[in-house]
Amino acid sequence: MTALSDLKAQLNIIDDDADDDLLSGMVADALDHTRSAIGAETPVNYDDAPGGLRRAVLMLAAHFYENREAVLVGVSADELPLGFWELVAPHREWVF
Repeated sequence: MTALSDLKAQLNIIDDDADDDLLSGMVADALDHTRSAIGAETPVNYDDAPGGLRRAVLMLAAHFYENREAVLVGVSADELPLGFWELVAPHREWVF
């Protein structure tokens, strides 16, 4: 499986490649954000990342896809427990 096919499964996108370029860009952005979140010096490689980081990347990329605007109007939203930050926390480089 690839990051793109995993993200399409996460989003329940079946037999449609119309948004593949968009989704691939969102995976790249999510990987970059995850690298920053854990304090990694080098890019995070989806294929080599531990399962928790891969799930965090998929959650974030799916969020980017589902919420493409900077502001949501008329929607009440809360961050889910056991979300992105809980998945990346064990992999963070703590520096003081």
